[in-house]
Parts: sequence; structure tokens; C-alpha cells
Amino acid sequence: MKLKKNISLKSYNSFGIDVKAHQFISVKREDELIGILKRFYASELFVLGGGSNMLLTKDIKDTVLHINLKGIEVIEETDSHVLVKAAAGEDWHDFVTYCLEKDYGGLENLSLIPGNVGTSPVQNIGAYGVELKDVMSYCEAVNRQTLAKKRFNTEDCKFDYRNSIFKTKLKNQFIITSVIFKLTKNNHHLKLDYSSLKTELESQNITQPSIKDVSKAVVSIRQSKLPDPKEIGNSGSFFKNPIVNEKAFNKIQSEFPNLPHYKIDAKSIKIPAGWLIENVGLKGYRKGDAGVHKKQALVLVNYGEASGKDIHAVSKLVQKEVENKFNIHLESEVNIYK
Repeated sequence: MKLKKNISLKSYNSFGIDVKAHQFISVKREDELIGILKRFYASELFVLGGGSNMLLTKDIKDTVLHINLKGIEVIEETDSHVLVKAAAGEDWHDFVTYCLEKDYGGLENLSLIPGNVGTSPVQNIGAYGVELKDVMSYCEAVNRQTLAKKRFNTEDCKFDYRNSIFKTKLKNQFIITSVIFKLTKNNHHLKLDYSSLKTELESQNITQPSIKDVSKAVVSIRQSKLPDPKEIGNSGSFFKNPIVNEKAFNKIQSEFPNLPHYKIDAKSIKIPAGWLIENVGLKGYRKGDAGVHKKQALVLVNYGEASGKDIHAVSKLVQKEVENKFNIHLESEVNIYK
């Protein structure tokens, strides 16, 4: 553990934004983490995980604390289920791959999501009909003020669509150190409701898919639609898919009969944000090196030398145009540091 000064964070955020950290510390063990929390006031620290769900628009004057805790272990096992503990700094997709190799089911639909394990409960990550709340048993976190360690069961996290208590009531109060998942060892319950997933499996002539088959299908779909952050800077989906009431939905559908949608309940309907962005003509939009991806309008990209402010400006344009045409405000899924 070494304190570094004035280092670039370009390689620590998936947008590839070249901002500087006044001070930077990376911790690999919990005792190192506790030591840093004892040394600095909580307000003096900027906690950084995988850097996949943030947009940095300026240099960071606070000390950047990089959570790089490692380790995966089975902590409990029955004939049908297993509890797997993963440290916060483990790469998410690498962890999913580890579980697939062990034939542990539950995470296959969440394949190839960028980021680290520790930030997955904060965002309640989700894809293709599965959310983190469906597979997490509990997570462990350290209070940034008191240094006390606390266990958060699934119900404690107040999970919602791309949301949790760590983004609301307890924002910036805890650092997640590990996440424990309850996964199946056999009789895996596959989630194949999404039409694109069914279509991909059918194209491969797979009628009775394994969890590895589902994972490969998800990876194939994501790679065909989403740019690789190693090639084009991005943070995956930049906006949440808006959830509207029936009245608002009917108004839009009257003009666009083929409007794609997903019914949440009797009164709530989810509309794909990418469809809205595409229908205001911004799919493929580019200004300088900042833009909207040409294949997936939900993804904002850095083609090389865009600043965080450039990408933020594109996001504001997208919000403005969608609100003007559909009277829907797109909420950012990405955390914006400004």
C-alpha cells in the first residue's frame, strides 16, 4: 500500500477520462482499508471500485481510495445450493466465469457486465430478467465513520430498479468489502423470458440450454450491441429505462403503435431508453470525440480524447431532446462526478 500523488485515472475508469487524482491509495486487504479509514476523515476520501459506472468531469482533490480486495471462497454448501463469497475488488465477469466453471447457477444472465463485485449491490445490477437481488444472500460493509463492520441482508439493501440503500439513505456511509451469493448446484432455474435471448439460443439450435449456453448467448448479444470499453470508452447503459404510468404510455403508443415495452405491474410500464433516444434522431450522434453509440443508443461513448464534460454535455442533449418529444425525463444510471 503506497500513497501516490497526482496520478492519472484514465486507466481506472471505463470511459477512459484523463483526470488526475491529487492523492491515490489502492488497498488489497481489509486491514489496509481500516488503516486508511483511521487515517483520513470519511469526507476526505473518494472511493473508487472498478470505475465502470462513473463519469469523471474534473480532477479529484480528495484522496482516491481504490478498493482492490481480492478472494473467492465457498463458505457454505448443501446438496442443492452453495454460498460463494467474493471480495469487492474481484472483476465481475471473472467471478461469473468462475461460478460457471464450478457449475454454480444464477449468474449466467449477468455475464459480461463491466465493473467489480463490490459495486454490484450499490447499483443492483441487472440484465435479461435477472437482478443482483435475485442471487445475493448478503453483503458485508465497513462504516466509513465508525469502522464497524455490518452485514446487510437482501431486504436490508432496499433494492429497486438500478437502486439500493447505498445510493440513497446510506450513500457514502459504507464501503462494501464482500458480497455473498446463493447459487444453485443442480436443477438450475433458467431465466429465458427475454426474446433476444430466446432468439440467440434458437440461432445456435440449442433447445435445452445449460447455464454456460445461456452465458455464451448473453455474451454474444452484448458483444454485438455494446462496445468494448477497452476499445471505445464507455460505461455501458448510461440511462435507466424509464418507468411510466399507463396514461403516459398510451399517449406515446397512440403515435408509435410498435412501441417496445415491458409491463411491470397493472399501473407501471417500462420503455427502453435506447428506443426513445433513437427516435429523437440521436443514435450515432457525435460531437468531437463524445457521442452516442451507433449500434446501441443507450450507450454514450468516448472515441478517444473526449473529456468528462464533453460526454456530460451529450447526456444533457439526449435528456433535453427526449423530454421535448416524449415528456419523459431520462435518469442517469451512471454516477457523474462534477
